[in-house]
Amino acid sequence: MQSTNPARVLASAQLISSVGDGAYYVSSALYFTLVVGLSPAQVGLGLTVSWAVGSVAGVALGHLADRRGPRGTAVLLALGTAASVTAFLFVGSVVAFVIAACAYACFQCGLGAARQALLAGLIDPAERTTFRARLQAMSNAGIAVGAALGGIALAVGTREAYLAVFVVDALGFVAAAAVLRGAPEVRTARVRSGEPSMAVLRDRPYALLALLNMIMLLYMPLFSLVIPLWISTRTAAPTWLVSAMLVLNTASVVIFQVRVARGVRSLGAASRYARHAGLLLFVSCLVFAFSALSESAWLAALVLLAGAALQVVGEMAQAAGSWEIGFGLAPDGKQGQYQGLFGAGTAIARMLGPVLLTGLILTGGMVGWVVLGGLFLLAGVLTAPAVRWAERNRRPAMAAGRYCDPTATVRQCVVPRGDDTGGRVPVASDETGHLTDVVTCGRSAG
Repeated sequence: MQSTNPARVLASAQLISSVGDGAYYVSSALYFTLVVGLSPAQVGLGLTVSWAVGSVAGVALGHLADRRGPRGTAVLLALGTAASVTAFLFVGSVVAFVIAACAYACFQCGLGAARQALLAGLIDPAERTTFRARLQAMSNAGIAVGAALGGIALAVGTREAYLAVFVVDALGFVAAAAVLRGAPEVRTARVRSGEPSMAVLRDRPYALLALLNMIMLLYMPLFSLVIPLWISTRTAAPTWLVSAMLVLNTASVVIFQVRVARGVRSLGAASRYARHAGLLLFVSCLVFAFSALSESAWLAALVLLAGAALQVVGEMAQAAGSWEIGFGLAPDGKQGQYQGLFGAGTAIARMLGPVLLTGLILTGGMVGWVVLGGLFLLAGVLTAPAVRWAERNRRPAMAAGRYCDPTATVRQCVVPRGDDTGGRVPVASDETGHLTDVVTCGRSAG
């Protein structure tokens, strides 16, 4: 039975699956090393390979969502994720682990793209960024609950306790699939003759924005890996501060992410948020670097908490801006493949972030923090011109005097005076901005 409230369906599915994810995140590494018997290097290699494969598969599976419908595709990929999590219960060798991890990463990346395409089809364009912020807040809350459950498994420390975590995660994705079945279906776009099936791979401005987004997402391994190692090896701060900083980050996103996202209503605002995010992340890196200079544990702790506060504000600004850019520049009917490419930044950050940042920060010290902050700042500054390039690329017919605004609900096309339509009128266009021979257009209410 389909729900009359698609927003509630999407939010419920996100919350349910994120609880299992939280439990998985905190316990999976120890399960693979202590229970399965893999070395940390083998686990790291397997995860690197798997997320590399997943980042590519996400685009293809997103394209599948465009062609077959995002709801049904999301349901199947959620069930596939559940199956891949279950496969971890039977892993006994490196080869089996890599195969299961690749399947997990592919299904996760594809599911993310399909969910985003479903969101784009069900939520009004003006509300997408704010609603995506609500999902992010709910996801963080669910992950926090799941992390607490995973912590119980860590405290018990038995094989059965670890296995229970994977069962909970798998059941969470089965439940999410059942919930997603209640979402309304989104009408798929008609494939035009001669149209490239993977248009996103030819969209250079969008690819550049996906790259800049990936650079900004390098903040992801900071609290899970880099800062704990930095605190324990380079500062006088107590190690328990890691937990306090993680709580600060999670609680801030849950409480403030929606408020931050409300200020993003256009691509111009998204570009400003990206620039501000780059600056905030740059300053936070400088603050983290200065924490090594204090010999006082409490002073070092205060400096680190200040850096964490700056970092989470930058993180929320970056997220809000990236959602508006990712949705706003993706053509209707191709949201799946475009979200697959944009979302690949998350997979690549997970894949390369730990290796890059541990080498950069732990080896380079304060200089490494400055370099990382400089990358954030550069990516934030370059986002605005990249967005303008992408907007120009969306209007290839402008030189002929006719173009359409692809971000409008009813696309307003500018036609020279004296043409048969006589001025600014709603006219249909394809995803690239070319006028078609259809007189009426607009976003389908169905």
